[in-house]
Amino acid sequence: MTTLNETSPATPITPRYFAVVPAAGVGKRMAADRPKQYLPLLGRALIEHTLERLCAFSPIDKVVVALAPEDPYQAGVKALNHPRVMRCAGGAERCHSVSRALEALTGVAAEHDWVLVHDLARPCVRAEDLQRLLDQLQGHPVGGLLGVPVRDTMKRTAANGQVVATVERSQLWHAYTPQMFRYGLLRDALSATLARGELVTDEAAAIEAAGLQPLMVEGAADNIKVTRPEDLALAEFYIARQAAGES
Repeated sequence: MTTLNETSPATPITPRYFAVVPAAGVGKRMAADRPKQYLPLLGRALIEHTLERLCAFSPIDKVVVALAPEDPYQAGVKALNHPRVMRCAGGAERCHSVSRALEALTGVAAEHDWVLVHDLARPCVRAEDLQRLLDQLQGHPVGGLLGVPVRDTMKRTAANGQVVATVERSQLWHAYTPQMFRYGLLRDALSATLARGELVTDEAAAIEAAGLQPLMVEGAADNIKVTRPEDLALAEFYIARQAAGES
């Protein structure tokens, strides 16, 4: 029989999951009249598709979207009014926006909770890939990211464009998102890189700079990033294929 003076085994704390979407950029390579997140994709703004997929994934408690402070287009995005969506002001670069979104989770997320940072320009992310990320990183001490192994021959060039080497591709990956790390770990790692004046292009780089090794988790190749005008048509194609149940 257990008495009041006996210590009971600690009950494991189940972590929660939060998503962060940096959406304060303008997407200059799209050469459009508005930021690319608001360009039409199958009759709706691109950002609607991305947020819809994250909000439909039940393990995610909240989705924090970092928007430009004077963004005039956000009022027309219905997905931003979803009850699980939080908004915050973004920054000049992706890393600043992610850092501000993490600050917005202060008092909401616990240190051990997981944060999935996802590119707003990846509207084709599959629910099964999100689940695979959660499953494979569940007991990982650091975290990791979705990616796809490099299949093309890789070349390294000099500044003038001349090829100087063929790069061994067997251990090279295309880094995708979401990238998933513990809230406290990611917040501290990103804060440290910004304090050094470093601008990292993804969250894994901040974790690597802290001396840690994220895990690559292979995902679907159709989780493309809309960067150039022709990518919109490709995203439409992939979304239509997914809706039809094609792999």
